[in-house]
Amino acid sequence: MNTPLDPKFAPLALDIAPFRARRERLLARMNALGGGIAVLPTAPEYARNRDTHYPFRYDSYFHYLTGFGEPEAVVVLIAGDTPKSILFCREKNEEREIWDGYRYGPDAARERFGFDETWTIGEIDQRLPDLMSGQPALWCSLGHDTDWDARVLRALNTVRANARAGAIPPHAIRDVRAELDEMRILKDASEIAIMRRAGDISGEAHRRAMAATRPGRFEYEIEAELLHAFRRAGSQAPAYPSIVASGANACVLHYIENDRQMADGDLLLIDAGCELDGYASDITRTFPVNGRFSGPQRDIYELVLAAQAAAKAAIRPGAHWNMPHDAAVEVLAQGMLDLKLLSGSLAEVLEQGHYRRFYMHRTGHWLGRDVHDAGEYKLDGDWRPLAPGMVLTVEPGCYIRPAEGVPEAFWNIGVRIEDDALVTADGCEYLTEAAPRSVADIEDVMREAADGAA
Repeated sequence: MNTPLDPKFAPLALDIAPFRARRERLLARMNALGGGIAVLPTAPEYARNRDTHYPFRYDSYFHYLTGFGEPEAVVVLIAGDTPKSILFCREKNEEREIWDGYRYGPDAARERFGFDETWTIGEIDQRLPDLMSGQPALWCSLGHDTDWDARVLRALNTVRANARAGAIPPHAIRDVRAELDEMRILKDASEIAIMRRAGDISGEAHRRAMAATRPGRFEYEIEAELLHAFRRAGSQAPAYPSIVASGANACVLHYIENDRQMADGDLLLIDAGCELDGYASDITRTFPVNGRFSGPQRDIYELVLAAQAAAKAAIRPGAHWNMPHDAAVEVLAQGMLDLKLLSGSLAEVLEQGHYRRFYMHRTGHWLGRDVHDAGEYKLDGDWRPLAPGMVLTVEPGCYIRPAEGVPEAFWNIGVRIEDDALVTADGCEYLTEAAPRSVADIEDVMREAADGAA
């Protein structure tokens, strides 16, 4: 599979304008609520073992506002008549750059990322109390990182201790993440472009995985195909640990061991997506290891596919968050009755929740910088209305474990079908169409791969 890389996966140059616009929007919101100073650090680095760190991944909120990807960095925003954005980052250090690679340093970071001021991270403890003094509110994220909480509170107490010298500490502490959550839930054009590319990369990875699957291979071999496709197309990492679950493993919702040898007659459920430039994709496909759905497998697959179609049809501006879930559940419940997995009336199955025996999770979640992205699902106690620019997953499923009263033909069939939906002005658009979805398309991909390998 050493084909040339599709030009649509070529990397894009970083455009700093969206990050500057987000900082300006947050500052305007802070002004509307009385002003103040916002302080957001990036994520800390974590040691993996004696002399190795886990790969660094910046904090989603920090990067949303800055585009700055280095560790040991803090952004400070000051609202008011003359708003100001300040970055604290690592200093230039030739010796460390020899070992660890390029770092911007304050001067280059100010120019490249559009900040009003930049300082070294070593100066933050000295400068932060002066920046806080005279501000009406401190906007931060207390409770997220206890070490950083202590650092911010030390700065606040330094201001308080200097009250007799004229220092005025902030009199209110506000949750900056609550404001950013409301911003992040509506994706701007640059975010949608990245997420569309991430969906294309992940969709092609699923196609590659289907083509590589056959009886006798191990789940981890197929996981390797996914990782190859992600990285080769420019993705920095998987958005979450890939689920490659064959046979009975497909009935374990968060199975990640990926070490079973696949057998003829199994279904393989793959839940995997790449992260691209800080944005996640999230796709699930289920398909037969031998390339042909059996009758019972097809029955369950077509049921889940119909439920997904019903959920997608319910996504439109003004519809509330739970409508896609309700639509999917009704289709699944009726199908479970038709297939003799459940008995009774549809009304009873829905009211008493009997369908949860085979479908126990929600039909979607917000998607963006995090796989389960920022944003509330209810406002003032009611399900949130959908609006253009929101991105959510659509992922109904059906998981049938062996049990008394369950037809044996359906035992150990686990099916989930998941796509990423962008709410548009008149409905929704799937960002993940590159991944084969229909029975015919899946079987065609696998048959062509088998013919090519023969």
